[in-house]
Parts: sequence; C-alpha cells; structure tokens
Amino acid sequence: MPHLPAPPAELVSFLEGLPDPHILVYDRYRILAANGAYRRLFGTAGGAEGKTGFFVEKMVPLPVAAQPVPSAQGLIGRSPAFQKMLGLVARVAPSRAAVLLLGESGTGKELVAHAVHQGSLRARRALVPVDCSSMPEALFESELFGHEKGAFTGAAQARPGLVEAADGGTLFLDEVGDIPLPLQVKLLRLLETGTYRRVGSTELRHADLRVVSATHRNLRHMVAAGHFREDLYYRLSTFPIHLPPLRERQGDTALLARALLERVAPPPRALQLSGAALALLEAQPYPGNVRELRNLLERTALLCDGDSIGAEHVQQALACGLPPLAGAVAQGAGVLPVSVALAGLPRRRPLPDDEALRQAVAAHQGSRLALARRLGISERSLYRRLKTLGA
Repeated sequence: MPHLPAPPAELVSFLEGLPDPHILVYDRYRILAANGAYRRLFGTAGGAEGKTGFFVEKMVPLPVAAQPVPSAQGLIGRSPAFQKMLGLVARVAPSRAAVLLLGESGTGKELVAHAVHQGSLRARRALVPVDCSSMPEALFESELFGHEKGAFTGAAQARPGLVEAADGGTLFLDEVGDIPLPLQVKLLRLLETGTYRRVGSTELRHADLRVVSATHRNLRHMVAAGHFREDLYYRLSTFPIHLPPLRERQGDTALLARALLERVAPPPRALQLSGAALALLEAQPYPGNVRELRNLLERTALLCDGDSIGAEHVQQALACGLPPLAGAVAQGAGVLPVSVALAGLPRRRPLPDDEALRQAVAAHQGSRLALARRLGISERSLYRRLKTLGA
C-alpha cells in the first residue's frame, strides 16, 4: 500500500472548526483526517446502533501545494510561529466571528485580512478596507456610514458609505485603535444590531457584514486609559490572532527575500542573492518587519549593477542615508554589528560627491574602467554618474 502523505496542519485545523461532519481525502478516496463531528457521528461501523443509513458526501477539491513554495502575492512562510497563525486563520475564516489582528507594523495584517475573507462564505462579495488612521475625524462618520444631500456644507448629493459597500461581504477596519471615541459608540451599534444611519438621515439602514479589524496598538492598555471603549473591544476581539514579527519567524527571511526580490526587480532582470548576502539579511532585527525587508531589498537591487547581490550591496543599502540604523542593528538581540558580520568581505568605498567626481575626471588620464576601479565603483555606475553630470 503506498505511503500516504501527512495531512497539512492548517487543513486539519480548518476541519475541526466546522460544525458538520467533514473528512479530508487523498486520491482513490483514502481518508487522511476526519473532524470531531464526523468521528462522533460515524465513529462506529454502521452508524447509530440498530440503524442502517445511506450517506451522500460532497467532494470539494482543496488546492494545496505539494511543497511550501511561496506564492507571488500571498502569505509566505513556513516557520512554526507563522504556521500556527495560519492554522488560526483557517479555523476562524469559515465562521461569522469578528476577528482582531494584532501585531507590529509591517507584519502583513492586510494580507491576513484578505486570507480570512477568501476563506469565508463571503469570498464572492467585497472586502472593503477602511484606513482608520488616515481619515479626519470630521469626515470619518460620513465616509463610514454615508451621508444625505445637504447633510453638511459641500454635500451636494447623497452618497453611500463604506458600510454599504461591504454589505454581504467583509469590512476591514485597519488601525482600529485610531477610531475617535465619539464614533466608537456608533460602530458598536452597527456590530450589535447590524443597523446604522447615514449622516443627515433618520432612516435606519441594515447591513449584513463581517468585521475584521487590525491594530499595532495595545487595545487593552487603551481601554484601561479610557481611550477605547471596553464594550467595543470585546465586540471586535471575538477571535484575536497575533501576527508574529519577522524576528520570531525563524527561517522565513530567506523565503521572503527571494519572493520580494522578484517583485522589486521583476523580469527580465533576474537577481540572485549570494550566501553571504542572505546571511547578512537574516542577521537584521527588522523593527519594521516585512515592510522594512522589502524596502531594504529594493535599495539593494538599485545599488547592484550585476545579476548577483553580494553582502557588500546589502551593507551599502543598510548604510544608505540611514546613519541611526547601524547602531540599532548592533543592539539587536543576538545580532552582530555590520562591521563584524562582514569581517573579511570586500568593502566598497563611499561614492564620491559630484564635485569630487568632476575633479577626479579632470585629473585622470587613463580609461574610464581604470577610473572606476580607482574610485571603487563599477564602470556602469561611473557612466551613469557622468551622464547625470553631463560630463
């Protein structure tokens, strides 16, 4: 009998969260896993004692990659902390529960919100994001609930709000901790009763939506300080999910770096990371998490003229216009300073400023290649600088 693969942990977790009997099968109807409801109902042969029944099972294909290959736009990672988070997403997605995503800035909360929406029964309807941190308080209520014509100066016509746009789908409240206190009670009413009013209207409207919210703030501390309503907090946090920071995702930096590099330097350019470059990338603490890693890779790609990114390119990107970062890197737990991590590796000299480059060109009698070597830069970089200067 051929060896059966171990069922993916996230799918097993997903099955256990379903109230009805479900099984996970492989090809030729080999059962890999069964949820608790299935085991309780069909745990004994023939079903309930004294009964003979017929059953029809609906087969639904679940596309799962045979290997943990990172997708082009989705969630990328296979560390234990990341897989635990994915298991929680798979468990809560099919339900109607409000989800609160907690984590540092740059950990990918919006991507996880999309994953929750796509795994729900509302996936065919809209996921409507609301950036609570960038919306002025004076316009917040109008943007969220809509307004009637003449409700305020400039309201030339009636306009539906984001809640109406999310009807039947998912409303994603990003940085929910920034919602002004006066509006929190109106949001609470929406969550409790499914009703709201447009600005300038007495008509009570209904919305069928699911709320997924996210924040990098500590809402418990905000509740204690009186900056966030306690009842709203409990409404939003029916199912909280912590998104691990990149420093806690052992081994995921390499996966993320290769996938992000394809985005910041798409084909036909095919950049490769050397082992030393990857080791230096993995040594950083990344207080800005995945967003910071992407920015660092984009700078590195711009500083690399060839097809292979070396540790010297990463070092140059780390120091590029960010003097405080070098000190921060050196203070990270278990992280070596850049100077120590790169001991023995070739270093590039700082690029000359425009005036120094003009003087070097005027004094140089040899070839441009020789000048580039003397300046410690590539010939291509030298040509670019000279073209910019018109020299």
